[in-house]
Amino acid sequence: MFVTVLLLLVTLCAQGGHGEEKVEAQRPGHVSVVIVGGTGDLAKKYLWQGFFQLYVNQVSSGNTFSFYGGGLSPADQATPVFFEILKAVSCLKDISEQRCALLKEQFLRLSQYRQLKTLEDYQELAKHIEKQLQEEGMTEAGRLFYLSVPAFAYADIADKINNSCRPTSEAWLRAVLEKPFGHDFRSAQVLTSQLGNSLKDEEMYRIDHYLGKQVVSKILPFRKENKKFLDPIWNKHHIERVEIVLKETLDVKGRIPFYDQYGVIRDVLQNHLTEVMTLLTMALPQNLSSTEEVLQNKLQIFSSLLPLGKNQAVIGQYQAYKTEVQQELNKTKDHVSVTPTFAAVLAHIDEAQYDGVPILLISGKMLDERVGYARIIFKNDIFCLQNQNRVHCKPKQIVFYFGHGSLQYPAILVSKNLFKPALMDEWKEVTEHTDVSVLGLPISDYYVQTPTVQREAYAELISQIFTGRKNSFISTENLLASWGLWTPLLNCLVSSFPRIYPGGADNEDLLDVRLKGNDISYNSEVVIISPDQMGGTSANGFQVMQGKFRSADMVSAWTEELVERLAADMQEAAEAAVREAGVFHLALSGGSTPLALFHRLALHHFSFPWRNTHVWMVDERCVPLTELESNFHSLHDHLLQHVRIPYYNIHPMPVQLNQRLCVEEDGAALLYEKEVSKLVNGSRFHFVLLGVGYDGHTASLFPGNKVDGLEESLVALTESPVKPHQRMSLTFSAINRAHQVALLVMGKGKHELITQLSRVKDNPNKWPVTGVRPADGRLVWYIDYDALLG
Repeated sequence: MFVTVLLLLVTLCAQGGHGEEKVEAQRPGHVSVVIVGGTGDLAKKYLWQGFFQLYVNQVSSGNTFSFYGGGLSPADQATPVFFEILKAVSCLKDISEQRCALLKEQFLRLSQYRQLKTLEDYQELAKHIEKQLQEEGMTEAGRLFYLSVPAFAYADIADKINNSCRPTSEAWLRAVLEKPFGHDFRSAQVLTSQLGNSLKDEEMYRIDHYLGKQVVSKILPFRKENKKFLDPIWNKHHIERVEIVLKETLDVKGRIPFYDQYGVIRDVLQNHLTEVMTLLTMALPQNLSSTEEVLQNKLQIFSSLLPLGKNQAVIGQYQAYKTEVQQELNKTKDHVSVTPTFAAVLAHIDEAQYDGVPILLISGKMLDERVGYARIIFKNDIFCLQNQNRVHCKPKQIVFYFGHGSLQYPAILVSKNLFKPALMDEWKEVTEHTDVSVLGLPISDYYVQTPTVQREAYAELISQIFTGRKNSFISTENLLASWGLWTPLLNCLVSSFPRIYPGGADNEDLLDVRLKGNDISYNSEVVIISPDQMGGTSANGFQVMQGKFRSADMVSAWTEELVERLAADMQEAAEAAVREAGVFHLALSGGSTPLALFHRLALHHFSFPWRNTHVWMVDERCVPLTELESNFHSLHDHLLQHVRIPYYNIHPMPVQLNQRLCVEEDGAALLYEKEVSKLVNGSRFHFVLLGVGYDGHTASLFPGNKVDGLEESLVALTESPVKPHQRMSLTFSAINRAHQVALLVMGKGKHELITQLSRVKDNPNKWPVTGVRPADGRLVWYIDYDALLG
């Protein structure tokens, strides 16, 4: 937050006013266009088509052009590939076939491939450009370098351009940079600094192609054109929520080396969706052409956004992603990537205008449809008792529809029960509708506007770069403010395991989210079953319900979420028991494993029915209860003294009788057993919490203790292989009578044990925990990802 405020102050001081967008004077002359990475995927799909369109639009303007495709490969190898790409460019529909063929022929004649690998290569390119200018007597207008290469190469290429390829005359230099612009706030700072050593800020055009989409570029003009309608309702009193969504059906095969380092938040949310959010929520500039005013208003929104933490995001990963990572990165089958391919983030703006208005940013791969939109849903204060289909009874919303989906074309849609929007320049109203529905309403319930001529985003932005207009590009201040917002969240999510989803229509409601105050969570519970399932390819084999471990139910999550879930399950069991019987009998183990659970119960579960709860010990060391080694001492310090439980509901094990510890003749075990039998109906605890030791022991039932010989007793004295050796413990007879038994296993150190337990048969003498088999109750394993996955 401090960084964004500082950036805002720096920007304000530097600007000193709200001038028009500073467009460099465009004198006619020769323009050299160089695409570094000229045979890459982006160049093939979009860039050469965009530059051909620029050439077509400028061919009669007095400018002349040369086009260079640069790459690491030698010219003799890459030239045939390069020209195959160029031959695929096409003209817009309003150009005749004959003229198009002529323009394409000229475009190919003006283009060439050059190897651009070393400083000498760039020097040779500069000499070639100078020689051409001299021989043909041309005045140079400028040089445009488009860096369609990985971000790690930017600084080196910028340095080569600066040292060898700058125009020597008054011609301009423009360098276009593709995202990602860094990996986090610090790396973005470093990259900005490195580029600043070679290029001036006005020479850099950081491109976010979403800002070139026709609908996105019209968000501010739409807000201004319809100001009289929007001003009264563009606030917390009328807006129910804002949704900015980009859904994709494709996987990321072929992009894994890049994608696994970045994930969906860095790839889409930090840039595309964040930019749309600022356009929707920023104060409307007085002058839409003022780059400075637009930037200031964007920075104001960044400084007002509440920080994003773990509770403001949920993440997911499509099921086949693990296998794709293993194949493309040459990883073993044990390798697990936690890179999210889906994310839903909940943002809030700390300004009076938007106080309490939830802003959802959602994107993912392998979803049910390809569609992108921003939707503002308004509150509807009209209740219709009978005819729900009347127009004023329906949802009120404005939709900025980027394309694809059911509508298949870009559009701005306004519910007819809101207002009829003004028609914008170069847009037309759609009055004849097909039978489609858009976000819950038939299209006939909207006023619909669409561009008169649809243009591709890259072609739009390339045209703006050529004319020196910077409104639709990411400034340094904007970039760092965005990373300042997202970096803390990314750091929080480093240890979070994404929810696994099968992909496509099979996702069903698995990725549905619930909003509660400032927090977001998945609407349904789901558990990872095993490492094998996380990388499986069968959508039908994907289990949405709880998993299994040793034929019992299993819950797995990262430690914090696991403890939260166990505490919630324990409270649910307590409330059910109190409703049914008026009392809840809870038996708790000692050791360090349950301490996090005790803290959770004490600090977050204020409605736990402690007054109706009896707390029993699963096991105890034969030491005085006042000593630190005592399980009861630990339980008292970490839980009991912090909750309102009647002292007579607390039942420590009587390990010290007659001023001596755990002597058989004192009958302490039998005494505790009688107390259990007297107070606990049928000696059936409602809930028993157990841990598992590295040797497979549970409670104080250790390997080799002949624990299966304790069938008659509920409580017994046992021997531990480590000091203090003497213990008192509930037996399997007591444990297996319980209504519910929870086995809590956490930490990487338990991974080998979990692996062994997944393979061994029941053998309580060797693996005591395998003797936990509730007769008429339920056993649930709670295993964190460290223990499960290693």
